[in-house]
Amino acid sequence: MARASARHILVSDEAAALELKQQIENGADFAELAKKHSSCPSSRDGGNLGTFGPGQMVPEFDQVVFSAPVGVVQGPVKTQFGAHLVEVTSRED
Repeated sequence: MARASARHILVSDEAAALELKQQIENGADFAELAKKHSSCPSSRDGGNLGTFGPGQMVPEFDQVVFSAPVGVVQGPVKTQFGAHLVEVTSRED
């Protein structure tokens, strides 16, 4: 069974997510931005969500985590919770 580890930053809208993505692309630290800006409790751990399997996250999130390249920030990914920037940190298919 597939398993993945990921981290994310959850913000209220796509504009905020795009601004943070630009900062990451310009060298800002993902974990530090997660601690400062993410509304998810995972922000305390730099946005780290740990390891999980398909179906454990909302479908929009799952689709990205189980298809995107490892180590590349994806997003914004829109869910009912807001806009996410997602980075797959490892995946075993």
